[in-house]
Amino acid sequence: MNRNSRTLLALVGVVLTMGALAWAAVPFYSWFCSVTGFGGTTQVSTAAPDEVLEEIVRVRFDANVDKNLDWTFRPMQRRMDVRIGENAMAYYEAVNNSDQTITGTASYNVAPNVAGYYFDKIQCFCFEEQTLKPGERVEMPISFFVDPELVNDRDAFWVRDITLSYTFHLTEPKQAALDVAPANDVN
Repeated sequence: MNRNSRTLLALVGVVLTMGALAWAAVPFYSWFCSVTGFGGTTQVSTAAPDEVLEEIVRVRFDANVDKNLDWTFRPMQRRMDVRIGENAMAYYEAVNNSDQTITGTASYNVAPNVAGYYFDKIQCFCFEEQTLKPGERVEMPISFFVDPELVNDRDAFWVRDITLSYTFHLTEPKQAALDVAPANDVN
Protein backbone atom coordinates (compact mmCIF):
# COMPACT_ATOMS: atom_id res chain seq x y z
CA MET A 1 0.00 0.00 0.00
CA ASN A 2 1.52 3.32 -1.03
CA ARG A 3 1.68 6.50 1.04
CA ASN A 4 -1.36 8.14 -0.64
CA SER A 5 -3.53 5.07 -0.04
CA ARG A 6 -2.55 4.98 3.65
CA THR A 7 -3.32 8.69 4.02
CA LEU A 8 -6.71 8.26 2.35
CA LEU A 9 -7.52 5.24 4.54
CA ALA A 10 -6.52 7.17 7.68
CA LEU A 11 -8.71 10.13 6.67
CA VAL A 12 -11.69 7.86 5.97
CA GLY A 13 -11.14 6.28 9.39
CA VAL A 14 -11.07 9.71 11.05
CA VAL A 15 -14.28 10.77 9.27
CA LEU A 16 -16.08 7.55 10.23
CA THR A 17 -14.91 7.84 13.85
CA MET A 18 -16.06 11.47 14.06
CA GLY A 19 -19.44 10.54 12.56
CA ALA A 20 -19.90 7.71 15.06
CA LEU A 21 -18.96 10.00 17.97
CA ALA A 22 -21.37 12.70 16.76
CA TRP A 23 -24.16 10.12 16.43
CA ALA A 24 -23.54 8.82 19.97
CA ALA A 25 -23.16 12.26 21.58
CA VAL A 26 -26.87 13.08 22.05
CA PRO A 27 -27.95 9.79 23.68
CA PHE A 28 -24.78 9.72 25.79
CA TYR A 29 -25.33 13.32 26.95
CA SER A 30 -29.00 12.57 27.81
CA TRP A 31 -27.95 9.49 29.78
CA PHE A 32 -25.19 11.42 31.56
CA CYS A 33 -27.56 14.27 32.54
CA SER A 34 -30.26 11.92 33.84
CA VAL A 35 -27.76 9.93 35.93
CA THR A 36 -25.85 12.89 37.36
CA GLY A 37 -28.47 15.68 37.41
CA PHE A 38 -26.07 17.72 35.27
CA GLY A 39 -27.53 20.95 33.95
CA GLY A 40 -30.47 20.76 36.36
CA THR A 41 -31.85 17.54 34.89
CA THR A 42 -34.21 16.00 37.42
CA GLN A 43 -34.47 12.35 38.44
CA VAL A 44 -37.41 9.98 37.93
CA SER A 45 -38.61 7.76 40.75
CA THR A 46 -41.48 5.36 41.36
CA ALA A 47 -42.10 6.25 45.02
CA ALA A 48 -41.12 8.75 47.67
CA PRO A 49 -38.54 7.69 50.26
CA ASP A 50 -39.55 6.38 53.68
CA GLU A 51 -37.48 9.05 55.39
CA VAL A 52 -38.97 12.55 55.72
CA LEU A 53 -36.78 15.18 57.38
CA GLU A 54 -37.92 18.21 59.35
CA GLU A 55 -35.87 20.49 57.10
CA ILE A 56 -37.83 22.56 54.59
CA VAL A 57 -37.08 23.30 50.96
CA ARG A 58 -38.91 26.06 49.13
CA VAL A 59 -39.80 25.02 45.59
CA ARG A 60 -40.64 27.79 43.14
CA PHE A 61 -42.49 27.07 39.92
CA ASP A 62 -41.80 28.70 36.56
CA ALA A 63 -43.59 28.32 33.20
CA ASN A 64 -42.64 29.36 29.67
CA VAL A 65 -44.11 28.76 26.22
CA ASP A 66 -42.24 28.55 22.94
CA LYS A 67 -43.25 31.44 20.64
CA ASN A 68 -44.60 28.93 18.07
CA LEU A 69 -47.10 27.43 20.52
CA ASP A 70 -50.34 29.38 20.97
CA TRP A 71 -50.90 28.27 24.56
CA THR A 72 -51.16 29.96 27.91
CA PHE A 73 -49.16 27.96 30.42
CA ARG A 74 -48.71 28.79 34.10
CA PRO A 75 -48.10 27.22 37.50
CA MET A 76 -51.20 27.13 39.67
CA GLN A 77 -49.03 27.92 42.70
CA ARG A 78 -45.96 30.12 42.66
CA ARG A 79 -44.13 28.30 45.44
CA MET A 80 -44.44 25.51 47.99
CA ASP A 81 -42.58 24.75 51.19
CA VAL A 82 -42.02 20.99 51.43
CA ARG A 83 -40.14 18.87 53.89
CA ILE A 84 -37.15 17.05 52.44
CA GLY A 85 -38.29 13.52 51.54
CA GLU A 86 -42.00 14.45 51.54
CA ASN A 87 -44.08 13.57 48.49
CA ALA A 88 -45.62 16.81 47.20
CA MET A 89 -48.14 17.56 44.47
CA ALA A 90 -48.21 20.72 42.36
CA TYR A 91 -50.29 21.70 39.33
CA TYR A 92 -49.75 23.61 36.13
CA GLU A 93 -52.50 24.92 33.85
CA ALA A 94 -52.39 24.96 30.05
CA VAL A 95 -54.91 26.56 27.71
CA ASN A 96 -54.96 26.17 23.93
CA ASN A 97 -55.71 29.69 22.64
CA SER A 98 -55.85 28.66 18.99
CA ASP A 99 -58.65 27.30 16.80
CA GLN A 100 -56.69 24.09 16.08
CA THR A 101 -55.83 20.96 18.03
CA ILE A 102 -52.21 21.35 19.10
CA THR A 103 -49.71 18.99 20.70
CA GLY A 104 -46.95 20.22 22.96
CA THR A 105 -44.10 18.66 24.90
CA ALA A 106 -42.51 20.16 27.99
CA SER A 107 -38.79 20.40 28.61
CA TYR A 108 -37.69 21.06 32.17
CA ASN A 109 -34.86 21.74 34.55
CA VAL A 110 -34.20 22.86 38.08
CA ALA A 111 -31.98 25.57 39.50
CA PRO A 112 -29.54 25.53 41.08
CA ASN A 113 -28.17 22.80 38.81
CA VAL A 114 -26.76 20.79 41.73
CA ALA A 115 -30.33 20.24 42.96
CA GLY A 116 -31.18 18.21 39.84
CA TYR A 117 -29.60 15.10 41.29
CA TYR A 118 -31.89 15.28 44.35
CA PHE A 119 -35.15 16.48 42.76
CA ASP A 120 -37.20 13.37 41.92
CA LYS A 121 -40.42 13.26 39.91
CA ILE A 122 -42.87 10.43 40.46
CA GLN A 123 -45.57 11.66 38.09
CA CYS A 124 -45.26 14.49 35.59
CA PHE A 125 -47.05 15.82 32.53
CA CYS A 126 -43.57 16.24 31.04
CA PHE A 127 -43.25 12.48 30.61
CA GLU A 128 -45.67 12.51 27.65
CA GLU A 129 -47.09 14.69 24.88
CA GLN A 130 -50.02 16.94 25.75
CA THR A 131 -52.68 17.42 23.07
CA LEU A 132 -55.25 20.15 23.57
CA LYS A 133 -58.30 20.87 21.44
CA PRO A 134 -59.17 24.46 20.51
CA GLY A 135 -59.98 26.43 23.67
CA GLU A 136 -59.33 23.40 25.91
CA ARG A 137 -57.98 24.04 29.42
CA VAL A 138 -56.25 21.34 31.47
CA GLU A 139 -54.68 21.09 34.89
CA MET A 140 -51.55 18.98 34.83
CA PRO A 141 -50.13 17.46 38.03
CA ILE A 142 -46.58 16.84 39.06
CA SER A 143 -45.76 14.59 42.00
CA PHE A 144 -42.24 15.07 43.35
CA PHE A 145 -39.92 14.95 46.33
CA VAL A 146 -36.48 16.18 47.30
CA ASP A 147 -34.24 13.25 48.18
CA PRO A 148 -33.04 13.28 51.82
CA GLU A 149 -29.51 12.48 50.58
CA LEU A 150 -29.32 16.16 49.67
CA VAL A 151 -28.32 17.03 53.25
CA ASN A 152 -25.35 14.61 53.10
CA ASP A 153 -23.85 16.00 49.87
CA ARG A 154 -21.04 18.45 50.62
CA ASP A 155 -21.75 20.26 47.33
CA ALA A 156 -25.52 20.51 47.76
CA PHE A 157 -26.34 20.43 51.50
CA TRP A 158 -26.90 24.20 51.48
CA VAL A 159 -29.73 24.10 48.89
CA ARG A 160 -33.04 25.18 50.43
CA ASP A 161 -34.52 27.03 47.43
CA ILE A 162 -35.18 25.19 44.17
CA THR A 163 -36.80 26.55 41.03
CA LEU A 164 -38.58 24.04 38.80
CA SER A 165 -38.93 25.45 35.31
CA TYR A 166 -40.90 24.11 32.34
CA THR A 167 -41.05 25.28 28.75
CA PHE A 168 -43.72 23.91 26.41
CA HIS A 169 -42.73 23.41 22.77
CA LEU A 170 -44.87 22.72 19.71
CA THR A 171 -44.58 19.03 18.82
CA GLU A 172 -45.74 16.89 15.94
CA PRO A 173 -47.88 14.25 17.65
CA LYS A 174 -46.34 10.78 17.52
CA GLN A 175 -49.70 9.18 16.71
CA ALA A 176 -50.19 11.50 13.73
CA ALA A 177 -46.77 10.47 12.43
CA LEU A 178 -47.76 6.81 12.84
CA ASP A 179 -51.05 7.40 11.00
CA VAL A 180 -49.29 8.75 7.89
CA ALA A 181 -46.46 6.18 7.92
CA PRO A 182 -46.74 3.54 5.21
CA ALA A 183 -48.09 0.25 6.47
CA ASN A 184 -45.85 -2.78 6.22
CA ASP A 185 -47.07 -5.15 3.55
CA VAL A 186 -47.14 -8.74 4.85
CA ASN A 187 -47.82 -10.60 1.60
